[in-house]
Amino acid sequence: MSRAIGRSLELYYIDGRPDGMLTAEMFNWTGHVLMTPRTQIATALAREEAGYAGIYLLLGEQDGEPLAYIGEGEDISARIRSHDVKKDWWTSAILVTASANKLNKAHARYLEARLIAEAKAIGRMPLENTVTPALPSLSEADVGKMEAFLENILVVLPAVRVDMFIQRVRSAPKAATIAIPTQPFTQPQPEARFVLENRKHSLVAYAVLEDGEFVVEEGSQARREWASAHMHGYSKLHAELKHAGVLVEDGERCSFAKSYAFQSPSAAAAVVDGRPANGTTEWINVATRQTYKEWEAGRIDAAQPEEVV
Repeated sequence: MSRAIGRSLELYYIDGRPDGMLTAEMFNWTGHVLMTPRTQIATALAREEAGYAGIYLLLGEQDGEPLAYIGEGEDISARIRSHDVKKDWWTSAILVTASANKLNKAHARYLEARLIAEAKAIGRMPLENTVTPALPSLSEADVGKMEAFLENILVVLPAVRVDMFIQRVRSAPKAATIAIPTQPFTQPQPEARFVLENRKHSLVAYAVLEDGEFVVEEGSQARREWASAHMHGYSKLHAELKHAGVLVEDGERCSFAKSYAFQSPSAAAAVVDGRPANGTTEWINVATRQTYKEWEAGRIDAAQPEEVV
C-alpha cells in the first residue's frame, strides 16, 4: 500500500472573524474557495473572483431539515444575484473558482454534474436540485484536469465545515452478513474490536478501530427512535442515518444495513443507544474486556517517542 501524501491548506479569515467570510487555497492548486454567510453575500459577490466561471453551493435548512443546492455559472455573482437570492432557505454559500478565471463554461458544467452525482450517491444532505445534469463533452485531457480539480475540491470543503461529500459508509468484509457476528473476526485484524451491549433495549453492536476511524459494523443494532423530543447533535445524526438508509427499521429496533465510520466512539454509542452517551466507557474491547477509555490509556502509555538520530 502506498504511503498517504500530506497536503498543505491555507485558510484566510477575511475580516478576522471565525464566523465570517473566509478563503481556502491549497499549495500547487489553481482552485480558490470562498465561503460566506448570507449576511455578507453582497460583499462576497463584489469580490473579483465572484465574477469568474465556476461552481457554487448554497447550504441551509428548510422545514427543519438540512438542504443544499449546487449550481454553476460563467459569472457566479450574476447567477446568484439573478436567481438564488430569491431562495429564502439558504444561510451560507461556497464559491469555487480558479485563479485568473481559468475555468470555462464546460468545465463548470462538468464539475456541477459530478458534484451533484457525488452528493446524491453519498446521500448525507438532501439537494434542491431535482435532476442530475448530464456531463458535457470534454476532451480526454480536460476530463483528467477536471477530475484532479474535483479531487482537490473534496479535500478543501470539509476544512470549511462542509461535510456532505464525506463518504462514511464502509464496505463490509466479504464474509460478513447482516446477522450480528458471534464468531471471532476472520478478516485481517484492525487495531481493535469493540462491543456495546444495551441490555435495557436488547441491543448489541460491534465496531472496529481501523485506519483512525471508529467503524460500526454492518448488522449491528440501534434504537429505532431517538429517546426524547429534545434536539441534540447526535439526534440529527441518528435521523440522517435513517434517511440515508444506513439504519433500517427491523422490528422494534434498527439495524445497520451498512458499516459506518463515526468521528468518535461517543457519536457511535449515541446513535446505537438513541441518546447522548459516553462511548469511551460503553464500548468494551472484545479481546481484553477493557473499556475503550482503559484500552486507549494503555495504548498511549505503550507508545514511545521516536528517537532523534
